[in-house]
Amino acid sequence: MGTSGRPDSTSREFHNPKGEIRSEEISEKNVRWLAVVFDLDDTLFPERQFVDSGMRAVADWGEQVLQIPAETTLDELRGLIEQHADGRTFNRWLANHHLDPEEWVHPMVQVYRKHEPTLTPYDDVSPVLQKLRRTCRLGVVTDGYLEVQQRKMAATGLEDRFDAIVYSDELGRDAWKPSTKPFELVLQRLGVAPDEAVYVGDNPTKDFRGARQLGMETIRIRRPDGLYGHLKTACPEDAPHWQIATLTELVSLMEDTRA
Repeated sequence: MGTSGRPDSTSREFHNPKGEIRSEEISEKNVRWLAVVFDLDDTLFPERQFVDSGMRAVADWGEQVLQIPAETTLDELRGLIEQHADGRTFNRWLANHHLDPEEWVHPMVQVYRKHEPTLTPYDDVSPVLQKLRRTCRLGVVTDGYLEVQQRKMAATGLEDRFDAIVYSDELGRDAWKPSTKPFELVLQRLGVAPDEAVYVGDNPTKDFRGARQLGMETIRIRRPDGLYGHLKTACPEDAPHWQIATLTELVSLMEDTRA
């Protein structure tokens, strides 16, 4: 792999066996990238947290509006999510309670999207961001409905750790990944060239193609609890250059691949 951004047929795995961040691993003399840009969901925090937080909000709403106990609803919604992953959880739950989806799906979706989530970043996030900030500019590119993603970011408490945050929905639905548009904007805001930056994401169906097309290097973080950890890369254009299991490995990778 070079820095040209040409697609690799497979990504290379990198592992730091001890999982430690050594003080000498990043310095101004050996830093590999001038900027590190992150995805949000399942990269900085577990997306399942947001899903469960939203289901709790819907369950509380259901108790107030439909007089169905919140704990009952929450258990049922969790069960449906585990059984089916097709985005029709609310339709199935309503059908089980003989309620009309035409009347109730929309308000349930609105409660889910507009709730104030309770989120906790992965344990490796804060120490790694602190380490990277010494020598790198940090950014975020995230997909999804604007207000939803903004609430997620606020709930993580990480906003002030980044020099630039790009919500692709700000640019329109056609700018969602794998579009190059949000990556072009974050690079502009960070003041770096594509070959001076790396993008860290988790979803091979959309996270890496746009970044690669611009000439950025890419890293897939494959966390054990990630919703997309089981997915394989469909084609070389969607393949990350590197694969890691924790952000701690990113720190070591920056040292290992320095120019």
